[in-house]
Amino acid sequence: MSRIEQVFSELRKTGRKAFMPFITAGDPDLGFTKELVRALSEAGSSLIEVGVPYSDPIADGPVIQASYTRALSQGVRSGDVLRTLASITADLNAPVVLMVSYAVVFRRGLAAFVEQAEQAGVAGLIVPDLPIEESDPLREACDHRGLDLVQLITPTTPRSRAIRIAQAGRGFLYYVSVAGITGERRELPKELVDNLAWLRTQTSLPVCVGFGISRAEHVRLLAPVVDGIIVGSAIVRHVAETAEKSRRQVLDEIRKYVAELIAAIPTSSE
Repeated sequence: MSRIEQVFSELRKTGRKAFMPFITAGDPDLGFTKELVRALSEAGSSLIEVGVPYSDPIADGPVIQASYTRALSQGVRSGDVLRTLASITADLNAPVVLMVSYAVVFRRGLAAFVEQAEQAGVAGLIVPDLPIEESDPLREACDHRGLDLVQLITPTTPRSRAIRIAQAGRGFLYYVSVAGITGERRELPKELVDNLAWLRTQTSLPVCVGFGISRAEHVRLLAPVVDGIIVGSAIVRHVAETAEKSRRQVLDEIRKYVAELIAAIPTSSE
């Protein structure tokens, strides 16, 4: 059983759902990233998604794009991210999942990148620009090192293809809540709950939902039909405020925000 599978197994035993925050590595610098990852782990996150800055992300909205730009302007590269994670993952309560462009992985070499990720304590990879038809070599490299290659499904994915993607998935399935880019939204699509409920009937993998989720009411709406909630842009927006506020204040605000969202997740007994 992989570390990600262990997390969901333990959550199921207690009737709880996963909370997974997303942050950009190196925004505003890698020192703050280490503090933030520790804070998110201590706040009760089940897993932590860490984005590797990339100049041309395919699905990220302006908030996360700006965070990538800030990190890249500091000279942050994938090797720096992995070395930073290697210094903290052993002390975390939550496994780290790396969001990374396939170009970054390919440039280093699949086996070499996965080996370094495993040595850094990373539990899984999410590669949003890698189509299922071309994913076998990276999935095999991840399987060899005990990492989970997480697959994404979107609202526009045909159901026959969604089933195929689910069959190739590892760890959990990442369901993209909206057709479009990341970013906070006031309302989520009306058909989202039905789509998620259907997907859970097609796979034994945990289903987690992300994109656009930022409010406690979103969490309460979706928690009954998923195994995990992913929140990114709202947290990254808080991080951007380090330009105006003290880092300690921003960390405290993020802890409070995350605690409110986790508290909004009902257990199966509620």
